[in-house]
Amino acid sequence: MIARKTNEDIDDVAVAWVAREDRAPLSEEDKQALRVWLDGDPRRPGAYLRAKAVAMRTLSARALGANYDPAGFGGAEGEQRPSRRRIMAWGGAALASAAVVGVAMGLQAPRAYATARGEIRLTPLADGSTMMLNTQTLVRVKYDRDRRFASLDEGEAYFTVLPDPARPFVVEVAGRRFSTTSGAFRIRKLKGEPLDVLVHGGRLDLTSHAPPGAERAVVLEANMRLTARDNTAAVPRRASQDEVRRDLLWREGQIAFEGETLAQAAASFARYSDVRVVVPDPALAREPVVGLFAANDPVGFGHAVAEMFGATAEVRNGAVVLQRGSGEE
Repeated sequence: MIARKTNEDIDDVAVAWVAREDRAPLSEEDKQALRVWLDGDPRRPGAYLRAKAVAMRTLSARALGANYDPAGFGGAEGEQRPSRRRIMAWGGAALASAAVVGVAMGLQAPRAYATARGEIRLTPLADGSTMMLNTQTLVRVKYDRDRRFASLDEGEAYFTVLPDPARPFVVEVAGRRFSTTSGAFRIRKLKGEPLDVLVHGGRLDLTSHAPPGAERAVVLEANMRLTARDNTAAVPRRASQDEVRRDLLWREGQIAFEGETLAQAAASFARYSDVRVVVPDPALAREPVVGLFAANDPVGFGHAVAEMFGATAEVRNGAVVLQRGSGEE
């Protein structure tokens, strides 16, 4: 007789699967093995969802830095944060009874999720999927019987979508729709910048609202990236593992630069803090920056690059002013 696994044993295996997925996208063989494992015991899907939720919350807490206060982490004022029991209930309902969940979703009203400047927020969704919202992001979510729908109005979001072949997960942004049955991907649309989509795992299908003939069906798989401006054809390309890792460092509260100008780096920091990095000297503003920095520490960044370029960093009037020598502005 085979001994029945304890809940602790199942939790350990679930954590191992989540860690494996975080290191790199699963192969098709691994995905099949995960499905077999999930189907082997009714307790396993819930354990897997709990492990993913805990992993994502850990990333969010780390992203907020050493001064992070758990009591202040969450949604808008008055909104209850999901408890561990609620996360378990969502996961169990989604995977144990698709029919019941489908009815419930048909009654769900659209809901908006937003982050303020410098805030990174993890949002568990009703089916166990999650969204991690970067700074200054607005997403609207609506689930019904036929689909799971999210609209990214502005900002940047990382979606982890749990499998549901009967109801695709659709994200609409900048006049385009992306659809998947399961996967992990990041979508970014900032004012004045092109749409940027990066697939971390799974598959994402693009359905365009561009003029007829401007864009055909596009399929994005793991480690593929797509950028496009309004009404222009979107052409995907392969992204290296290093590029993917760098691009997703914001989930850990970090920004990586690989030759961007100091002016561009200053603009990146402006997304996360009211403390601006100001570079009055055009020549200094064009200097390339390479390195890894904490997104919530523009002052530390200013001092680091000042030393790098033989400049000075002075904090005044709510800004970090960088200039070469000791000359005045």
